[in-house]
Amino acid sequence: MNPTAENPLRTRADFERAVEDLVEPLYEHASPGGARVRPMTTGAHFPPVAAELEGFARPLWGLVPLSVHGSSEQWDLVRRGLVNGTDPSHEEYWGEADDYTQKHVEMAAIGLGLALTPERIWEPLSEPERERLVRWLNQINDAELHDCNWLFFRVMVNMGLRSVGAAHDWEGTQASLDRLESFYQGEGWYTDGQPGDGSPIDYYLPWAMHFYGLVYAAVCGDEDPERAHRFRERAAEFATEHVHWFDDEGRALPYGRSLTYRFAQAGFWGALAFADLNPLPWGVLRGLWARNIRWWLNQPIFTDGGLLSVGYRYPTLKTSEAYNSPNSPYWATKAFLPLALEPTHPFWQADEEPLPDRPETVVQSEPRKVICRDDDHLFALSLAQDSIYGAEKYGKFAYSATFGFSMAGQNAGLGEAGHDSTLALSLDGDLYKSPAPESVAATEVDGTTLKSLWTPWDDVSVETWLAPALPWHVRVHRLETSRPLHSEEGGFALDRTGDDDPTQFSHETEGATARAAYPNGTSLVTDLRGDRQPEIVPEEPNTNLMHPRTVVPTLQERYDAGEHWLATAVRATPEGPTDFDRTPELVTADSDDRVALETADGDRLLECTAGEIANANRAE
Repeated sequence: MNPTAENPLRTRADFERAVEDLVEPLYEHASPGGARVRPMTTGAHFPPVAAELEGFARPLWGLVPLSVHGSSEQWDLVRRGLVNGTDPSHEEYWGEADDYTQKHVEMAAIGLGLALTPERIWEPLSEPERERLVRWLNQINDAELHDCNWLFFRVMVNMGLRSVGAAHDWEGTQASLDRLESFYQGEGWYTDGQPGDGSPIDYYLPWAMHFYGLVYAAVCGDEDPERAHRFRERAAEFATEHVHWFDDEGRALPYGRSLTYRFAQAGFWGALAFADLNPLPWGVLRGLWARNIRWWLNQPIFTDGGLLSVGYRYPTLKTSEAYNSPNSPYWATKAFLPLALEPTHPFWQADEEPLPDRPETVVQSEPRKVICRDDDHLFALSLAQDSIYGAEKYGKFAYSATFGFSMAGQNAGLGEAGHDSTLALSLDGDLYKSPAPESVAATEVDGTTLKSLWTPWDDVSVETWLAPALPWHVRVHRLETSRPLHSEEGGFALDRTGDDDPTQFSHETEGATARAAYPNGTSLVTDLRGDRQPEIVPEEPNTNLMHPRTVVPTLQERYDAGEHWLATAVRATPEGPTDFDRTPELVTADSDDRVALETADGDRLLECTAGEIANANRAE
């Protein structure tokens, strides 16, 4: 059941109603005292009390902005829960907030409520109730926090406490802000933590680092104008880069962790408006924000009871993280921050405008990507970034707004390891490795060519060159091994809906090309040297972000010890069965130590020399 199904999501009133409709099914699972929300029994790595606090607090990211100029029927429940959750003598007490606890994350939404809606969340409380709330929140000032975007939770809490004149630690807040600013990389880009410590550039940049910075700039700008100016200036610069991650329908590139937060992807655009910042025209910002929310709320992301599910485009735990509880997806309500603006604000007065004209390819060196925009397909070529969250979320060759990407399944073997948009190697043909960030020894952005050196084992290395050739992209690999290996290389995963009717789909494996075509798209991978065997590989169900059942056109081969060159072209379209015209035709020019890719017209796409990436790494 989609609680927003009848909502056109066009006017401010529509979005106000959407907040209420999204939150109501969740709060129906609130405890009698209102402090705990437990909609189902799946768990996360943290204790149930923290997950149940998530369910109480995360809807506040939407309810607070809604209530700055409007109202909600949920405030009686919220105040009751706030009072009981911070009372050590009550059975629903949230407990002490020790070092690194998830409870610190959820405190931030309460801080926002104190800052923006004190008449809802502070003024109605008695003096003893206020004292207990302040004591509970101030635990964040004595605890150790993860050295990343978590430091902003301390900022949000103290910002709220300061706004109501309650005890707080402003000196510690400024120290946390200084540390957060040390993560800045220039030209609008942050890492989520200290660079080099496994802190990649992903969605935590727009929906955390910039989002909270803009909230701080808007609320505390008068007393900290220099820092507020920096936050605004950086966000404005980033906006002109981040716009390339969205397509005309509102979809964004899926990449990295925490994708179950879904329309939090719109949060950055809303935070720009909240901070009264328009690096893009107001109509463009309004369109980016609204189209993303509309796209999401038109997808099958709800449970039968109208709850936001864990997953991405549909419910599945296989793409989630260990910290995703049933309540975690409600972080998406951060998207509704613009409701805190006056209805007369230019953001709300502007008509939605389409995306501005964008080039076919955009090189973004900081996140190590080349953004590619075909007529009907937005995807990013990508180099691996260091992250504990692994090969699939940070190490694939391509990430598509239409086709998503797939996680490894439970089992070993063909179709079980998420080999779409990657090269995977195996010693036994059963257990495969793909380029996990920790095993990628070197990366380089060279114009529109992405280069990497991967060492899956001590005696095996793979140099890879990756480049756009729109509507295709091409890959060249130089494999050097001292023992026999099996390889699999996949194209984009394709929704296999329609496979119950043989007239609706086709699998073609001819020569060195694998092509799959279904009603929802066509995907093809071809070996430009003609060496590998093509296969259409069904993936384990529920491992792809976009569709529960997918196939991957795949190239397979077994290699003896020695040096081997591989050259691959990949293409996909969301259109139904399509015969690609193979123009421009891609051809290879080989020598013992060099492979070049060029079009049939002689235009050079790639020139790859053995050892160049390894040598560059040694030179560094």
